[in-house]
Amino acid sequence: MAGSQRLPLHTQRLMPRAGINRAFALLYSCAILALLYHHFIDLLQSTSMVPIFLLLADSILAFMWVTTQAFRMYPTHRQVFIEHLEHYVKESDYPGLDVFICTADPYKEPPMGVVNTALSVMAYDYPIEKLSVYVSDDGGSKLTLFAFMEAARFAAHWLPYCRKNKVVERCPKAHFGSSNPSRFPETDQIKTMYESMRVRVENVIKRGSISHDYITKQGESEALSRWTDGFTPQNHPSVVQVLLENGKDNDATGHGMPNLVYISREKSTDSPHHFKAGALNVLLRVSATMTNAPVILTLDSDMYSNDPQTPLRALCYLLDPSMDPKLGYVQFPQVFHGINKNDIYGGELRHVFEVHMPGMDWLAGPIHAGSGGFFRRRVFYGCPSETLEMNQGRQVSHSIKSREVLEMAHHVAGCKYENQTKWGRKMGFRYGSLVEDLYTSCLLQCEGWKSIYCNPKRPAFLGKSPINLHDFLNQTMRWSVGLLEVAFSRYSPITFGVQSISLLSGLCFAHYTFWPIWAIPVTIYAFLPQLALLNSASIFPKISDPWCWLYVVLFLGAYGQDYLEFVLSGRPTQRWWNHQRAWMMRVLSSFTFGLVEFLLKYVGISTFGFNVTSKVVEEEQRKRYQKGIFEFGVPSPVFLPLTTAAIINLVAFLSGFAQACRQRSIEDVFLQMCLAGFAVVNCCPVYEAMAWRRDQGKLPLKITVISVVLAWALYSASSMAF
Repeated sequence: MAGSQRLPLHTQRLMPRAGINRAFALLYSCAILALLYHHFIDLLQSTSMVPIFLLLADSILAFMWVTTQAFRMYPTHRQVFIEHLEHYVKESDYPGLDVFICTADPYKEPPMGVVNTALSVMAYDYPIEKLSVYVSDDGGSKLTLFAFMEAARFAAHWLPYCRKNKVVERCPKAHFGSSNPSRFPETDQIKTMYESMRVRVENVIKRGSISHDYITKQGESEALSRWTDGFTPQNHPSVVQVLLENGKDNDATGHGMPNLVYISREKSTDSPHHFKAGALNVLLRVSATMTNAPVILTLDSDMYSNDPQTPLRALCYLLDPSMDPKLGYVQFPQVFHGINKNDIYGGELRHVFEVHMPGMDWLAGPIHAGSGGFFRRRVFYGCPSETLEMNQGRQVSHSIKSREVLEMAHHVAGCKYENQTKWGRKMGFRYGSLVEDLYTSCLLQCEGWKSIYCNPKRPAFLGKSPINLHDFLNQTMRWSVGLLEVAFSRYSPITFGVQSISLLSGLCFAHYTFWPIWAIPVTIYAFLPQLALLNSASIFPKISDPWCWLYVVLFLGAYGQDYLEFVLSGRPTQRWWNHQRAWMMRVLSSFTFGLVEFLLKYVGISTFGFNVTSKVVEEEQRKRYQKGIFEFGVPSPVFLPLTTAAIINLVAFLSGFAQACRQRSIEDVFLQMCLAGFAVVNCCPVYEAMAWRRDQGKLPLKITVISVVLAWALYSASSMAF
């Protein structure tokens, strides 16, 4: 092993833009302080409420800008060398790997998508005897179990096909649907088998029942018989079904297969189930009774593996003896396929995975993104210095189908098991927020654990992003409520972890948890200057006033930095424009509703339920999306802030233009005209959906009418105020 010191498993370097970011932050900070000083002087000299609103808006913008800079101080790039791994550990000594896949609704998350995800990780370039896949079905659907019975049969042919031909794209749907598919002697035969499986599963989903002709084994009939008349998604006993067992089940060539286990935890209407965090904790306990692998991978139902060597990349960090022993997990980015050319909804989440994650990597490490995280099992049982429970990482040697193992697995999957325990508070994934991934990873870092960001050139995982505006905004609204739950929870990282994290890490956490307060300044600037313009009132400095140009400098500075980061990463300008517009839409709609929903919940008036983002897409909707056409379609309240702002800004811009023509000068209303004009250009898809479109994705007339009434009400109220 002497050569191992000369052959590093990975490297780390600071990105060149770090120095530029720091210099820009210093100059921009001076401009922000000057603006706040100007607002403070105006506040002392004015009797109007306008300076108060402007000071509030710019103070929040300044706070959020400062937290954003924490990500830009130490942007980090890492590289791994899988070929050096053999110098550190033999393949037979690789740690066991348990993969957790969560699904919750067979109609919003089609089982074939979950099956493709499972098959892609079952085909990893990893010792079969050390690999186990656990599927959590929180919808408690026998249709999902049937789909995985079919998957287990197909895996017997798919795994040796991938192994023999060294297939890289090991998600069957992606492999066979590729525009330039690889061709091997068995390809047509395997594709026919896959299509046969897909048709059977989709027929079962469509009918809602399973034909007896599809049941080929006695054990399958017994497993499905547990779904009796009293079995409902909200009230049912635990179901643990071992579909494949390593050492017992072989593929078509006689080689062993990884373990595949289906789990539907016990549900009861009188017991809290804690959404996805509760499902993951059940997977933690059930897997501990069966395989107890020291490494765990968490995946969303649609986030399939795109690189069969991904586990080896994670091992380059987890098995490196020079790494900090407090390393708790390795996070891979979420990359989304099927996004249209210009990404009209900003679905690739570029800021999170290309700015935030690399920026946190130099600090305590990135947050967990809900999917694509390789965890040491022991991080879920306490701080690095504590004595760990349950013999973490000790491989279980008995059969996972034995009576004792299955009895224990059903027991730990029970809804009463966690009562009077530390689960959800000090152990496992943490309860108390709809964004259990961020909450858990923040608290793990506060306890002393660290993380690594691994972003290889070939994406490790590919998933789906919403392709209609309603799902996109609803998903963001759910995140907003969850983030505020983290910020104001009893174990908030902002207060609970002050002594154990750095200042920059604390600012990063603050940026995430207070994301929804963006809604306050954006709403103020989307309505207040425009309503003033409609009432012929000037609230900003005149164009001849030097303070006017400070606003221009701050606006262009912030947008200019974002634009340069975007285009230098190789993306087109049109995509950047769409991203900033999508961000404004999310802030104005999702963050506003999320903030209101959280406040109502906080005072006990309302509660927010977890809604699974639908992965089902209609063909016509898909065609419109690929053409770059916004999808409204449903009369949802989440569109009201967007449409109301679009109407007010358009009328205000036209009114300001008329005033400027009459006075032959825009001296007094230059900044207000610029704001209104900027909003009007951003709202072009809204105007199109309101007035010109006739397809099913147009804006419903009901929303347009309500928006006009709201705009008139705001104008009437502002007339009295101004």
